[in-house]
Amino acid sequence: MTDRMLVVGASGHLGRKVAARAMAAGWMVVGTCFSSAGELGELRLDIRDPAAVRELMRRVFPSVVIHAAAGREDWRVIADGAAHVAVAAYSVGARMVHMSSEAVFSGRDVHYDESAQPDPIYRYGAAKAAAETAVRAIDPTAAVVRTSLIVGDGRGAHETLTHNLIAGRSTGMLFTDQIRKPIHVDDLADALLELAANDYHGILNLAGPDPISRYDLGVLVAERDGLDPSLIPSGRAADMGVTVPADIRLTTDLAESLLRTRLRGVTDFMAGDSVGV
Repeated sequence: MTDRMLVVGASGHLGRKVAARAMAAGWMVVGTCFSSAGELGELRLDIRDPAAVRELMRRVFPSVVIHAAAGREDWRVIADGAAHVAVAAYSVGARMVHMSSEAVFSGRDVHYDESAQPDPIYRYGAAKAAAETAVRAIDPTAAVVRTSLIVGDGRGAHETLTHNLIAGRSTGMLFTDQIRKPIHVDDLADALLELAANDYHGILNLAGPDPISRYDLGVLVAERDGLDPSLIPSGRAADMGVTVPADIRLTTDLAESLLRTRLRGVTDFMAGDSVGV
């Protein structure tokens, strides 16, 4: 019997990639979406509704659940929704892989391994930290993945923002003092599929090896896509009075020892990507 995977948030950038690569690897995949279905004909699911989550989980009865739904700054989606998915997955005995974020950190310590305790400084990070706590309390065998900026296929949020800033469709700027370690969506998806098939539990960092500012990443995106990087508005968050985590570098020694998937650096994968405008 083919193992069945439920991808919550399969119409998003990461969820879409996980679903596609899982099907290519032989999984039977069911995906969910919140508003509009993507390329896989996902099932509509509002994870804020615990009864709806339980009903769908019983109907699909997956062996693995990958929770990749986004929620911007909606606490009920990010924190409560993660808890509802974890409860329902646990009730059917499914393996739970939950996506979290480096946003749980303030950036004060710069380097963060899996033992680092969350100290968020804005609402999104606080909701992500609450989701981690809920998932791990409900299912101690769950894998909770903290990741960084997800790039690739031209569909990443940072790629979209860079294009919109250059075209004048968005206001704002890319900060030169906000450092991250981007990961390619293909690498992250493949690592999640490995986690789906093993028994690792607890926190795991999945990020690329190269620290880079959001502005410099935008320059790489523009150069890859044939756009003029000089049109990217830039500045320092510190000078603008913007409260965002400045320098967050997830350490990935554990992931590199545990997984076969190579987590490529941003300069490596951006050189190999070919994305049209």
